[in-house]
Amino acid sequence: MSETRVSKWYFGGLASAGAACVTHPLDLIKVHLQTQQEKKVSIAKLTGNIIRNNGLLALYNGLSASLLRQLTYSTARFGIYEVCKQSLSPTGESVSFPVRVLIAGVAGAAGGLVGTPADMINVRMQNDVKLPPDQRRNYKHALDGLWKVYHQEGFSRCFSGASTATSRATFMTIGQLSFYDQFKMLLLKLDAFEDNPTTHFLASLSAAGIATALTQPLDVLKTRAMNAKPGEFKNLLAIAAYTAKLGPLGFFKGFIPAFVRLGPHTILTFLFLEQLRTHFGNVVDHSKK
Repeated sequence: MSETRVSKWYFGGLASAGAACVTHPLDLIKVHLQTQQEKKVSIAKLTGNIIRNNGLLALYNGLSASLLRQLTYSTARFGIYEVCKQSLSPTGESVSFPVRVLIAGVAGAAGGLVGTPADMINVRMQNDVKLPPDQRRNYKHALDGLWKVYHQEGFSRCFSGASTATSRATFMTIGQLSFYDQFKMLLLKLDAFEDNPTTHFLASLSAAGIATALTQPLDVLKTRAMNAKPGEFKNLLAIAAYTAKLGPLGFFKGFIPAFVRLGPHTILTFLFLEQLRTHFGNVVDHSKK
């Protein structure tokens, strides 16, 4: 009997949360690079300053918010993508690439909106150590941060940067999910590859490169919008103009740490996801067709 296992809708959120536990320090360094106006600061110097001034555990500032973000943002986008793809084809193999891109775009937009509040708290908690002690927000954890933002700044503030976050999530999901499936299918057509971790690694690494290139400018604007003080910028165009003062490369600040962070995160996410699918996924029995 020939069987295929497919992912359950919530596997993506669990896999992403697991990956975030490993890659959170890289995400924190990326946020620090994006929220400063200086043109040249080395990653090594920035990391050293964080550890020297605040201790090694400061690299995990905002971890609770990062996990909350993955359990909302990634669960939504992976879940919608998998449900739609499997409704069109139980194994997903007969779904064309353009259709997968469309599904991924819709799923990413929904996930970006759902995950915006946790994403904003994540950025703030990661960037808190850069502020003077009397200006730090000092959120105890993600839920404490959400409550304080809601209570002190209003409900709408919880969705600050939602338009940019949604746009970024759309391109991120297209780059990661639809291209991962495409690269995996292409590799499996070659005799040298099987459905194993090596194939999953190569497909996810390729998808990470595309996702980083698609999302970096939006990621910079999103980070600045979420970290801005109330009234600091009138709109997204004002943030773009502020960033443009650094020149075109200003929109790609933190590109290398973004890829260094996104690459391992994407790889780990799909490795974890494939293991969840292999051992706990829903079984599709081809003999019953």
